[in-house]
Amino acid sequence: MSSQDLSITAKLINGGVAGLVGVTCVFPIDLAKTRLQNQHGKDIYKGMIDCLVKTARAEGFLGMYRGAAVNLTLVTPEKAIKLAANDFFRQLLMEDGMQRNLKMEMLAGCGAGMCQVVVTCPMEMLKIQLQDAGRLVHRQGSASAPSSSRSYTTRSAPTHKRPSATLIAWELLRTRGLSGLYKGLGATLLRDIPFSIIYFPLFANLNNLGFNERTGKASFAHSFMSGCVAGSIAAVTVTPLDVLKTRIQTLKKGLGEDSYSGITDCARKIWIQEGPSALMKGAGCRALVIAPLFGIAQGVYFIGIGERILKCFE
Repeated sequence: MSSQDLSITAKLINGGVAGLVGVTCVFPIDLAKTRLQNQHGKDIYKGMIDCLVKTARAEGFLGMYRGAAVNLTLVTPEKAIKLAANDFFRQLLMEDGMQRNLKMEMLAGCGAGMCQVVVTCPMEMLKIQLQDAGRLVHRQGSASAPSSSRSYTTRSAPTHKRPSATLIAWELLRTRGLSGLYKGLGATLLRDIPFSIIYFPLFANLNNLGFNERTGKASFAHSFMSGCVAGSIAAVTVTPLDVLKTRIQTLKKGLGEDSYSGITDCARKIWIQEGPSALMKGAGCRALVIAPLFGIAQGVYFIGIGERILKCFE
């Protein structure tokens, strides 16, 4: 059975399982990406390995999973929305949902990405605050900053407590309303839509190169590598947009770090103050995060975990 023949329920299960396994495997690298993108220059971390080592030493192994609970909680509905929306737009835009048409696949992917941000934007908003908290502690510790600057919510969290997603979400809703959770929505769309435009047709073409007429699909290894390559290329390409999104969504700034009024203001300040190379911060991390995520997703679909689970209830 090809992936297009999967029932929507099986697709949702596969998407959820792939998201949960993927997030668990690569979350520390994603944390390093966020911290590298947010720091100005190299005053704290020299690179991904240095960031992970310092995080593990200062915060312990679990410190590398700060914010993972938010992702693990919301990744299943995020994938569910994306998969359901992609199916809907494929049927709407194509006469036959299985007929290959790269332009329509690009549009379907874009539509799915636009629907997905309903969950993606608040999920990343909360995740980024939790991931970046440790960086600010390291920065303040080295600079002997006053403890009053160690709050990670919009106003007044107790300085002796680590921030929690619930506390941050409540503070945002109380002080800014629902729009507080959707800060950076435009930047999220600006990142996710180009990513979909690049990834979906690239994966389709790469995967089609390994199509086997006897089995009716590409081999597991070929699909896995196609997902990794397409995901890596798309991830690195949109890294500048991801840097802008990360900077805009970060609420708590370190001493001397700028606040941004919007996408254009953020891009201008980074370009002038840190140079164009700053827009590629975390590119390697993004490739190392996205490649396994999409490879794992292809593996889950190939194995058919969703179908196996459904058969248990028949």
